[in-house]
Amino acid sequence: MPTTSLQKKGKTFKWTIECQKSLDKINNLLTTMPIFNITDPNKDYVVCTDASKGGVGGILMQEGRMIAYESRKIKEHELKYSTYDLELTTIIHALKMWWHYLMGNKFLLMTDHHILTNYFRQSTLNDRQARWVNFLRGFDFEIKHLKDKENRVTYDLSRKVHYIYEVSFSEVSNYLQ
Repeated sequence: MPTTSLQKKGKTFKWTIECQKSLDKINNLLTTMPIFNITDPNKDYVVCTDASKGGVGGILMQEGRMIAYESRKIKEHELKYSTYDLELTTIIHALKMWWHYLMGNKFLLMTDHHILTNYFRQSTLNDRQARWVNFLRGFDFEIKHLKDKENRVTYDLSRKVHYIYEVSFSEVSNYLQ
């Protein structure tokens, strides 16, 4: 992003045409795009999550409209996790962030990791997974597999995104179909 380079130490501040275009685009997107919606506790929630070796991300939605999003970098010890455990970490993180919306409500949890749809039918769990199962039992949800190509928004949130404002949040409504 051109404006980010202006903030570097020892760099001369020089406002360019690219900086102005970038600022105009951000201002336009922030003032015209209906990004967030107000939650209605009587409507169904959908949680979409994704993980990568760079970060975890999730989106809370209702009726195809985004209510909230969350993303964070992977912690150093989580780099050693298997893909399965990393995807579960993402789900746990999202549910901890939005438990006040989700507790007591049935919701749909969408993940691109197909094996998680059978999570509660596993016969062997390690200690970490057993703690997570105990936490997850407090929620009433169904897990649905979401193909990678349908998971663009959460995919972008879980990776290092330099141009996050270019993500099209209108694509989120495709997840519910």
